Amino acid sequence: MGQDQTKQQIEKGLKLYQSSETEKALHVWKKVLEKTSDPGGKFRALGCLITAHSEMGKYKEMLRFSLAQIDTAREMEDPDYLTEAYLNLARSNEKLCEFQQTVSYCKTCLNMQGTTVSLQLNGQVCLSMGNAFLGLSIFQKALESYEKALRYAHNNDDKMLECRVCCSLGNFYIHLKDYEKALFFPCKAAELVNDYGKGWSLKYRAMSQYHMSVAYRKLDRLPDAMECCEESMKIALQHGDRPLQAMCLLNFADIHRCRKDFELSMLRVYRLSEGIYRTKEMQLELREQVVKILECVEDLELYCGMCGESIGEMNQQLQALPCSHIFHLKCLQTNGTKGCPKCRRSSMKPGFV
Repeated sequence: MGQDQTKQQIEKGLKLYQSSETEKALHVWKKVLEKTSDPGGKFRALGCLITAHSEMGKYKEMLRFSLAQIDTAREMEDPDYLTEAYLNLARSNEKLCEFQQTVSYCKTCLNMQGTTVSLQLNGQVCLSMGNAFLGLSIFQKALESYEKALRYAHNNDDKMLECRVCCSLGNFYIHLKDYEKALFFPCKAAELVNDYGKGWSLKYRAMSQYHMSVAYRKLDRLPDAMECCEESMKIALQHGDRPLQAMCLLNFADIHRCRKDFELSMLRVYRLSEGIYRTKEMQLELREQVVKILECVEDLELYCGMCGESIGEMNQQLQALPCSHIFHLKCLQTNGTKGCPKCRRSSMKPGFV
């Protein structure tokens, strides 16, 4: 496979990936690795596989492809390619919580004597180093790294990098319990997405919304936290970003815990997990979630008093009568009674739920 055909196949994989046909995209890129005679094409295909496995949450596979990319870059003897490969190796170790290794690889990147291309990666290197220092609870060095990353972003007019750094700073200030700053930075990231992000991946919006949600929860602004988390989860499901889906699930549970509705928090987590497993066709896990949902509904007695079906699982319109009994709206309309079907009390105008 020559250079032109390699490029065409990589582009084909990208289009499949953007259309959420992840497995087909992975197959195309792996075929490129097997057949191409173009080292640059092989390097780019490995980069695509690294990104895809990162977003799938398969970090050991991400590391495997990063190591292969390092070998390819060494064969090419190009410092720009080598810098990018070491950055991907640093990110892989960051995802696996090997923070000391991450810092070491980041320092290797910064010591590379590359061209302007590799120098433009220094901001991303500093961001990854900041995340590693935060993981090690070395807060001063983490802040210094984030500030360097921001300077690189401003000097290169790199709005995407600035957005990512703002999200990381939001997480940084969550750790320091400075919740006003923890909200300020992801809000800044959201502004950047709105102003400059027309052609960006949706994951930038999802990231900013998630970090805003966490900060809102810490500030006890729970309706805002729920709204942002729902937006982030929606995009994560569309994009197939499994790590973000998991973080949103945990945040949903924390929001419900703050609202003191513990059983409902578990029901919501079970329902969201069911949707993820159904999409991924993971039948064993799907059955387990369905059983948990049914048990939770049983414990909460979330049943319509007329049809006996469960309520609150789907987006169904409900009605609460003054006696506090809740029914499906369609059941009350079908019944046509003016009193509560359960306790037969006279009902005034019901309220929608």
